[in-house]
Amino acid sequence: MILSRVTEYLKTHRRAALNDMAVGLDATPEALREMLAVLERKGRVHKLPSGTACGGGCNKCSPTSIELYEWVA
Repeated sequence: MILSRVTEYLKTHRRAALNDMAVGLDATPEALREMLAVLERKGRVHKLPSGTACGGGCNKCSPTSIELYEWVA
């Protein structure tokens, strides 16, 4: 997995759940967490607090179980 693919995904979606990114990028959540940590250190991505709503409106997931990231650069 190349860091640029994660960057492009988040630039396009602006905010995404870790599991959605894993499916969309065909990667494991563990591998994505490492890449997202790099982007966080660079100040390009923020991990949103637990309980933040994804904004999808479906309410199928518990907000506390979703790991959300947001593009900020």
